[in-house]
Amino acid sequence: MKLMITITGLDYYYGHSPFKKGRKVKLVKEPENEYDKEAIRVEMKGLGKVGYVANSTRTVLGECQSAGRIYDRFGKKATAEVKYILPQGIVCKVIK
Repeated sequence: MKLMITITGLDYYYGHSPFKKGRKVKLVKEPENEYDKEAIRVEMKGLGKVGYVANSTRTVLGECQSAGRIYDRFGKKATAEVKYILPQGIVCKVIK
C-alpha cells in the first residue's frame, strides 16, 4: 500500500523554499508534544525541523493519511520523499 502524508506548518519554519521533488525528509515521532500526543515532526538535514505531518481534516490533503493514522506504522523514525509541492502543503510518500 502506498502511504502518503501531508507536511503542514511550513510558515512557522522555512516555508516552501527548502522542498524539491524527490528530496528526502525524516519523520520523527514527538510523543512529548504538549498539543498532540501523536505529533510527527518533519526534519531536513542541515535545517532541522521544517514542519509536521498533518493531523487534522483541515490540513490533510487528498488521499494522504493523518499523523494519527500512521503513528503506529513505524518505529521512532521514518523517511519520506517529496512528491508534490502545493500551496497548502507538501505531499510525500513514506518510503521506510
